[in-house]
Amino acid sequence: MNTFARELLRWYDHHGRKDLPWQHPREAYRVWLSEIMLQQTQVVTVIGYFQRFVECLPTLVDLAEADEDTVLALWSGLGYYRRARFLHRAAQLCVERHGGELPSDLDALMTLPGIGRSTAGAILAQAHGLRFPILDGNVKRVLSRYHGVAGFPGESAVEKQLWRHADAHTPEERTADYTQAIMDLGATVCVRSKPLCLLCPQAASCVAHRDGLTSVLPTARPGKKVPTRSLAMLLLRDAGGRILLEKRGPQGVWSGLWSLPEATDPDAAGSVASTFARVGDADPLPAFTHVFSHYKLDVSPILFDHAAPLAAVADRADRRWCGRDEIAALGLPAPVRTLLDNLPEISP
Repeated sequence: MNTFARELLRWYDHHGRKDLPWQHPREAYRVWLSEIMLQQTQVVTVIGYFQRFVECLPTLVDLAEADEDTVLALWSGLGYYRRARFLHRAAQLCVERHGGELPSDLDALMTLPGIGRSTAGAILAQAHGLRFPILDGNVKRVLSRYHGVAGFPGESAVEKQLWRHADAHTPEERTADYTQAIMDLGATVCVRSKPLCLLCPQAASCVAHRDGLTSVLPTARPGKKVPTRSLAMLLLRDAGGRILLEKRGPQGVWSGLWSLPEATDPDAAGSVASTFARVGDADPLPAFTHVFSHYKLDVSPILFDHAAPLAAVADRADRRWCGRDEIAALGLPAPVRTLLDNLPEISP
């Protein structure tokens, strides 16, 4: 065990996180689920989602047998919904190919949707104690600073260099604890902004700390302008309080989720709404902006109360009028769920 790993494990024994729900028990299914949820999402947010998910779907076979709406409803609010669809499909493939278990082989794991080298390594290290390095965002930040690696970590050459460092530091002993320790260090001490170097067990040997480079390492992604799009979301509510929802197609953002009908802008909202129901006055609700990884979406919600559904409008598998109880069981984009949760009571 090299000095980096030894110092890190000594720190972990006193300061590491040992009471996370996926650590008890630390089984492959639970580790895998947590790793997918933790991609681009903080631990404090994931804990509640994880607990609800495993309470409803406690095993990989349960996940494989669940319908997509159930999976997406449990995921609703975590964002990046492709992760949930990959998780669901990977579970089904494990049932088909691996007897309902995640394989304990790196190459076999990496053939499953949504499982790359780092996630596969985390599963094998934490669930089975096998010596495999990981390189998630937290680990990239720790190693970029410790070794003074310049360049955006998403670039192939930089990532290869970081993988070499990750492999060199991963010990044969206590691999599961080491894997958790280096993620914890990045998440709680070697944070993106204003790292807590005085609390870091690696500070004495860290290049970025020594040379005053913690604010510039790791190198940021090359900047590019984020475009903005706009649309109107139509909230058609009938006299019984039901809302018209449509299931989005397999392509684009929020694919497979239930959402609201849309118009290109508020001026077109009335004519679009009239294709679904007889509607009266439009009631604009507060506009909001939702930020995706690659663009911003300006949304103008328009409420049409006491809409009278036209015949056969909801006679399709991907469109239905839903009451509150039905909505709660569907997978909805987080901003749409928030919009519906805060909808004013139906007017007289």
